[in-house]
Amino acid sequence: MAVDLRVVATKGDLRRFVMFPFDLYRTCPQWVPPLLSDEFRTLRADRNPAFEYCRSRYWLAYRNGRIVGRVAGIINDRYIEKWKHRYARFGWIDFIDDPEVCAALLGAVEAWAREEGMTGVHGPLGFTDLDSEGLLIEGFEEMGTLMDIYNFAYYPGHLESLGYRKDTDWVEYEVRTPEEIPEKAFRVGRLILKRYGLRLVEAKKSKELLPYAQDVFDLVNQAYAHLYGTVELTQKQVDAYIKQYFGYIDPRFNKVVVDGDGKLVGFGLILPSLTEALQKSRGRLFPLGFIHLLRALKNPKKLDLGLIAVRPEYQGKGIPAIIFSEVTRAAIECGNPSAETGRELEDNHNVRSLLKDYDARQHKRRRVYLKEIR
Repeated sequence: MAVDLRVVATKGDLRRFVMFPFDLYRTCPQWVPPLLSDEFRTLRADRNPAFEYCRSRYWLAYRNGRIVGRVAGIINDRYIEKWKHRYARFGWIDFIDDPEVCAALLGAVEAWAREEGMTGVHGPLGFTDLDSEGLLIEGFEEMGTLMDIYNFAYYPGHLESLGYRKDTDWVEYEVRTPEEIPEKAFRVGRLILKRYGLRLVEAKKSKELLPYAQDVFDLVNQAYAHLYGTVELTQKQVDAYIKQYFGYIDPRFNKVVVDGDGKLVGFGLILPSLTEALQKSRGRLFPLGFIHLLRALKNPKKLDLGLIAVRPEYQGKGIPAIIFSEVTRAAIECGNPSAETGRELEDNHNVRSLLKDYDARQHKRRRVYLKEIR
């Protein structure tokens, strides 16, 4: 039977779009459901501030009346303005193990991209760099996380058969928590703080970190500006992220370094892993899902290492190592046996060098693919 491709046009269609992976991965123990409220918020033009500069179209693939695939097409005009590539993005791609379905989905994105004057299609990418990105190409047997995409092992082959080629890779690590922080690392960290007149913010409650929230996102825009495909967050996006997440961050694991005037120098945003909680709750907050999430936040069994950023004038002075050591100290005190890093570009040697003194295992690799469509 031929693939029947339909544009997502109603709220019911969008719900079917969001819920399709729950059917596709229902027997996959590595798949982690998204938080459904966040997923709908991201995909709705009336809820996501990124739509101020993004256009999108979503498709569902049907066969015999059954959904067999989905994909989102996104055109980020600020990306095009900054990087000078007239590329559309594909994201939220999932499909059964059938090359015809994959070809139909990506063919729809490519046709739409041509209509909009684009010269290439790349992905998986989101609306912003804080969305889940990159197709998993190594580590299919590893547990997924909330922050990143999980996909079956047949995905890369189907994309490559359609002419999609590597544009960039990210790598991820599992880091075992040591029994203690090496004395040398502790001593060097304190010397660096003293030398540059810096201090760690000793917060006990999340609201004590809230005054630094705006500066954190300003630094994200500054420190990550040169990395692959990044686009600065707008003030509306920053406000939305602060409202959505900052009240729930755990000061035990989120470290802020300031100078003598109290100005932000660097930070590390680390999250308790919600993997197990989301699997139990199936991505739902209600009626009982929030209980699993609250337990995971209060007594995490694992950590997800999110972002570390440092002001340019302090880069190369050991600030990330201090933040990493302090997070390690908190993990030891709380009994967390391990942490998982977020996406690190394969050529980002500065960040990856932080792990050389730890028991770290590179366990995943994910890829952004590109296809020219001139």
